[in-house]
Amino acid sequence: MTGGTSTEPADTGRFAAVAQWWRSALSSSGDERDTLLIVAKSTLAATLAWLIAYDVLDARSPAFAPFSAVLMMQVTVYRSVVQSLRYVGAVVAGVLVQAALGFLAGPDLLTFVLVALVALTIGRWRLLGVQGPQVATAAFFAFSTYTMASGDAERFRALGEIVLLVLVGSAIGTAVNVLVAPPLRHRSAEYGIHSLAHTLHGLLADMHPVLAEGVPDGDTTGGWRARAERTGDMIGEARSGLLTSKESALLNPRRLLRRHRGHPGFQGYESVLGALERTLYQVASLTRGLDRSRTEDEARGPFLQRYAAFLESAGAVAEVLTTLDETTLLPQARRLERLTDEAEARRDEVVEETRRLSLSLADPSAPYGILVTEATRLLEEFRYTSQVLLDVAREADRGQGSTRR
Repeated sequence: MTGGTSTEPADTGRFAAVAQWWRSALSSSGDERDTLLIVAKSTLAATLAWLIAYDVLDARSPAFAPFSAVLMMQVTVYRSVVQSLRYVGAVVAGVLVQAALGFLAGPDLLTFVLVALVALTIGRWRLLGVQGPQVATAAFFAFSTYTMASGDAERFRALGEIVLLVLVGSAIGTAVNVLVAPPLRHRSAEYGIHSLAHTLHGLLADMHPVLAEGVPDGDTTGGWRARAERTGDMIGEARSGLLTSKESALLNPRRLLRRHRGHPGFQGYESVLGALERTLYQVASLTRGLDRSRTEDEARGPFLQRYAAFLESAGAVAEVLTTLDETTLLPQARRLERLTDEAEARRDEVVEETRRLSLSLADPSAPYGILVTEATRLLEEFRYTSQVLLDVAREADRGQGSTRR
């Protein structure tokens, strides 16, 4: 009884996780649906390739075709086309190496050594990219096929069949990826912006209540500083998502259907992403200023209270970017502009407070100058971001209007 009871919660949790995965895949776009789609498309491509290789061509090694078809199921249409060309080139090169050396020297061990040496050398060619190792793989399969065949005519036929099956499989895989729900991953850039904005918003949301109460201790400011400086990997991932988004539009027939839908476009995403990247660097500088100088004085408390109000308003701006959505871009851009105006008013109150308290902004031992400077820079990036989004949203509206006319 005890043993059975202990496993039930774990089994229930696993079933619940699987059920949740399927609900996510079927109900909304995201990683789960992308995974389900690529598995279904790969299955379709492999089945069609096997059908042609086995039933139509009556090939002796039909597995080459479905293997090639699945290999071409890349994350973007552009990669499918490029990798297909590279893969076919690598396989043809490997088979030609085997054919040339095999027919010249015969199927013995020395020939295999020469085939391996030449194929591995060609595989290092930068133009073949990640498909370079396929040169040697194809050469080794070709050598095996060559040694088992009897007579030159059968050997020529066997080697030609390998090339034909690879061509068939690559063509089917690429065609399925292009024609059946071709991946258009413009949302990858959006997700990157959401991720960075969440990080920014979370950090500012943690900082402003503490600063409103007075001078934070060293552990607190050190924690803020460490969090702000750990964003490098996230920025890199966001940049990678933007690159994938751009690439997904190349050679993709679905981009024609989205041309007038009104999303910000990759230039708009790139501008917003750049602004967020600079904003995170500025927040990191801000946390370093707080961490380096924690000396208590009469002016520090009132100043930090004003500064906390500014950071709270800056957090509200960042919160808008956590939900950036192409379908509601114009109202979001207008809200961003309004919140930036409010943040600017809070910044002006900070500057006025430094004047009222006669604080020196040039004293390197005090954080006031750094904090005021970074507040101004944050505002500049927020203003720039809101203007970029307003421009692309209005341009999209104009495009939709002309399309309706």
